[in-house]
Amino acid sequence: MTRAISSQQLTEPSLLRLAGLPYFLIAFIARLPFAMMVVGVLTVVVSARGSLSLGGLTSAAVGLGTACFGPLLGAAADRFGQRVVLVSLALANGTMLLLFTAVVYGTASDGFVLLAAVGIGATAPQVAPLSRSRLVTLISERMPESRRAKTVSGTMAYESAADETVFVFGPFFVGILASAIAPWAPLVGAAVLTIVFVGAFALHPSGRHVSQERDIDGKALSAVSELFRPQLLIVVLGILGVGIFFGTMLTSLTSFMADRGAPEQAGLLYGVMGVGSAILALGVAWLPPAFSLRARWLVFSGILFSGSLLLGFVTSPATMALALAIMGIGIGPTLVTQYSFGAARSPRGRSATVMTMLGSGVIVGQSIGAAVAGELAENVGTSAALLLPMIAAFIAFAAGVANWVLSGSGTRRAAAAV
Repeated sequence: MTRAISSQQLTEPSLLRLAGLPYFLIAFIARLPFAMMVVGVLTVVVSARGSLSLGGLTSAAVGLGTACFGPLLGAAADRFGQRVVLVSLALANGTMLLLFTAVVYGTASDGFVLLAAVGIGATAPQVAPLSRSRLVTLISERMPESRRAKTVSGTMAYESAADETVFVFGPFFVGILASAIAPWAPLVGAAVLTIVFVGAFALHPSGRHVSQERDIDGKALSAVSELFRPQLLIVVLGILGVGIFFGTMLTSLTSFMADRGAPEQAGLLYGVMGVGSAILALGVAWLPPAFSLRARWLVFSGILFSGSLLLGFVTSPATMALALAIMGIGIGPTLVTQYSFGAARSPRGRSATVMTMLGSGVIVGQSIGAAVAGELAENVGTSAALLLPMIAAFIAFAAGVANWVLSGSGTRRAAAAV
């Protein structure tokens, strides 16, 4: 019996075989422009206009554009398919990045700079959430039911680790291009990467696949109102808290290191949390099924919140690194768990919409968090700014507590199986 089962498992397709190795390489590189945009916009505005305040507002404007249009673009991908939407966005976003560069260096008013930044966010191709949606669809429709839960968990772990890696290297590439060529180079480079690799992601054979949970006209088999169920909105709130944490932590950390005369080392110190977070995010796939999703959210967000409380006592880069390392244990697995809940609770035929809602939550949180933390650090001080990551971590933890309450026994069993 064991040999027969093993033989059957060998013939069952893996996700790598279903999607193909080129898919994962293309999808990884196609994320880079999105990770470069906010920092690239900040860099070029500060250089060309000489205003750190305008730079922060412009970065927030990118997040505003993503917040307003990201979920709508996800809905369009669900309705018309990812291919046509992504090809259009690749061209539109590449154009907006180049247009923004021209506007910043031109004589246009600051208002036009902010408007162009909103355009960048509004046309941003959110490759990460659309990749999650595409892979979850492949898993749910083309893999044996017995393997779906573990494969979805592993996929969310990989996707979150890929996001973490990209958001560490994205700003790094911005710094290299800006230093080696000019401040405008990161945005031009992001435009080229967007057109080439987002276009390749759109044209990949998997982009032709349309969910079976859509009718002949492309309409979803679920009502729009299902997107506003408390069980799904609490996941959006939780992931917004994670996004705010990312934005406030990096900005307040930069202020902390600037007080010590080494602001350029903030990125290196931040990597202590980012690298550990990515590794532990991958490790979520090996957690036992008995460790349910709702329990994981509570445990890992609790670790994140506990680690954030140490920020009130840091006095040196060494103690800051310790706090960041502890927070890194919690942040990656929390993000993976939240995306897993998003996949499990997506209404039929609306997975891309849900994933872009979650992806937008991260970016919006980052933008708002960075803008608020920057103002607070500049006008009040670093100690005040370091309170913000604690508040953000508490939001993620409190959402986990609310999710525990909202997850009834039936929902718990379904979520634990994902």
